Amino acid sequence: MPTKQELLEQATKASPAQAEALYKEIITSPISDHADVPQREAELRQQEAALVKLAGLYQTQKNAKGVAEVITLSRSFVSTTAKAKTAKLIRTVLDCFNAIPDSQQIQIDVLRENIDWAQREKRIFLKHSLETRLVGLQLETSQYKPALSLIETLLTELKRLDDKMILTEAALTSARTAANAIYCPPHLQARLDLQSGILHAEDKDYTTAYSYFYETFENLSSQDDPGALGALKYMLLCKIMLNLPEDVTALLSVKFAAKYAQLRDVESMRAVARAHQQRNLAEFEKALKDYQQELSSDPTIRTHLSALYDKLLEQNLLRIVEPYSVVEVEYVAQQVGQGRQAVEIKLSQMILDKVFHGVLDQGRGCLIVFEEAEADNTYGAAIETLEQVGKAPQADRSCVTVRVRL
Repeated sequence: MPTKQELLEQATKASPAQAEALYKEIITSPISDHADVPQREAELRQQEAALVKLAGLYQTQKNAKGVAEVITLSRSFVSTTAKAKTAKLIRTVLDCFNAIPDSQQIQIDVLRENIDWAQREKRIFLKHSLETRLVGLQLETSQYKPALSLIETLLTELKRLDDKMILTEAALTSARTAANAIYCPPHLQARLDLQSGILHAEDKDYTTAYSYFYETFENLSSQDDPGALGALKYMLLCKIMLNLPEDVTALLSVKFAAKYAQLRDVESMRAVARAHQQRNLAEFEKALKDYQQELSSDPTIRTHLSALYDKLLEQNLLRIVEPYSVVEVEYVAQQVGQGRQAVEIKLSQMILDKVFHGVLDQGRGCLIVFEEAEADNTYGAAIETLEQVGKAPQADRSCVTVRVRL
C-alpha cells in the first residue's frame, strides 16, 4: 500500500479528478497506532499539505461547495493538532473562497458551522477569528443588523480576554459596518479603508491590503487630497512585499498614478523595488540612506522594509555559506558588505531559528556548517507512552507505572 508521501507525489502528476481522489484518500486515511512520534508528525504534515492542495484544486475549479467540504474533512485530524496551527490551517482554506465569485452565502454557512464547532471544542481564538471574518462577509452582503449584533458580542468577549490584535480588527470592522449603515463622508471612508489595509499588511496578507489601499487611493486622488500619495506608497509597498517588484514600474505608468511618478516619495519606493528585484543588499542600503526621510518617517513602511531587509540579508548569507563546511566570518562579512559583529549576530539568529545547521567558533573566527541532523528516536516510544498515560481516565492512573531507562 503506498504511503501518504507517495500518494502526494502521484497527485501532483495526476488529472484533476484523480488528484481529488488521492488528496481525499490522504486526508481520511488514519495514522497507524504503532507509528512513532516523528512518523506521526510527518503523516500529519502530509495530511495538512493534501488538505491545502485539495482546497487549491477546488479554488481553481471555482467550486465553493468543494472548499466547504474540505473544511469539514479537516476536522477528522485537526483535533489532534495544536490550536494555533489549526486556526492557521482553517484560515488558509477559507482564503480559497476569495477567488470564487458569488460564494458569500456558502462562506457564511461554513463560518457559522465552524464557529459552533470551535465553541464546542473550546478553541476560543479560532472562534473569535472566524466571527470577525463572518462580520466582514455580512457587511459585504448588506446584512447590517446581524453584523452589528455579532460585533457587539464579539467586542465584549475580546475586551474581557484583552486580545488586542483581534480587538482592533473587530473594532475596525464594527466601524466599517456602521459606516455602511449610514452616509459616510468619502474622507472618513478612505481613513477606514486605509486602516483596514494597514492591519491586513501587519498580518502579511498583502493582497487584501493592496485592495484596501487601492480603494483609499482612488477615493482620495479623485478629490485631489494629498493623502493619496501615502496610499500610493502603500500600494507600491504591497507589490514589493509580494515579491512583485517589477509591477511597481507598470503601476506607475497607469494614468491615475502617472502624476505622482516623478515625486521623490514615489522614487524612493522605485529604488527599493529595483534593489529587491536584483537581490542587491548594497543597493537596498543605498536606497534607505538616500531616501531616509521618505522611507523612515512612516512607521508602517519602516517596519515592513526592515523585515524585507532582514530577509534579503538572510538570503545573501545563505547563498554565501551554503557551499562551505567551514568559512571565515570575516570573509562572509566582506561578501555581504556588513560589519563582522552584525554578521555574527545574524548568523547566530539563523542557527537558532534552524535556517541552517551550524556553530560559530569565535576562537577561530569561523562558521562551521553541518549537514542536517537526523531525528533521534531514542525516547520516541517513552514519550508516546507518557502521552497515552495522560489520556487515561483519572481512576486508572494510579494503576499505571511507567519506567523509562535513561
